Amino acid sequence: MDLRLKDRVAIVTGGSSGIGAATSRLFVQEGAKVAIFARDRERGERIAGEISDLGGECVFLRVDVSLEDQVREGFKVAVEKFGRVDILVNNAGIYEKGDIFSFTEKDFQELVDVNIKGVLLCTKYAVEDMRKRSSGVIVNVSSEAGIVGIQNQVIYNLTKSAVIAITKSCALDLAPYGIRVNCVCPGTTHTPLVDKAREKYKDAKPPIKILSRVRALDRWGMPEEIASAIVFLSSDIVSYATGTILSVDGGYTI
Repeated sequence: MDLRLKDRVAIVTGGSSGIGAATSRLFVQEGAKVAIFARDRERGERIAGEISDLGGECVFLRVDVSLEDQVREGFKVAVEKFGRVDILVNNAGIYEKGDIFSFTEKDFQELVDVNIKGVLLCTKYAVEDMRKRSSGVIVNVSSEAGIVGIQNQVIYNLTKSAVIAITKSCALDLAPYGIRVNCVCPGTTHTPLVDKAREKYKDAKPPIKILSRVRALDRWGMPEEIASAIVFLSSDIVSYATGTILSVDGGYTI
């Protein structure tokens, strides 16, 4: 399918692994140019290099999305490199378990800074460029945890619900500028973030089979499947869609 993304410029936050890396690859396959924002320089440069070696145009920029100075500079460099920003994918996110009794103030601040403030900051600076041309697309990555309650991750659930609220608010605020804002809510996906979480809590980690059985499709998702939804919502194929919240969770939230 021609998604009409040739020569579009996409910023993918958290683009150095998992869903972000898969999304960056798929954008380039569809003809877009990509700037990866991430904190891990070694991994980010490796992914950008692999994509470039396949014939795509991809650069890595070390950006912590929770820090405004770094976000501002990242967008400045990306615009200098590619001339503009057409698409922003707010994918960067971190995870921490903890119910209302056990979460710490440190957990709260770290998750809010990356998962909420990071989305707001990147949107703010992407829109500065997009509205000059009265066009642009933003795709936020939330989670099934933003739609339904999941035990023992109260702050993570809160931040992912906030991403959905940001999507709806910005869809309304940015429509007059010709900018569309949509959201993908992945289910449990085979990514380094999920693997790390399961290892950290290995004494109580549920087997993969249990996490699969709660889904109609009886399996976890793959990063490429989530990436396909993100890139689809970024394309002109669905140019009438804004404020859309798309679940890609194997049927978990049914």
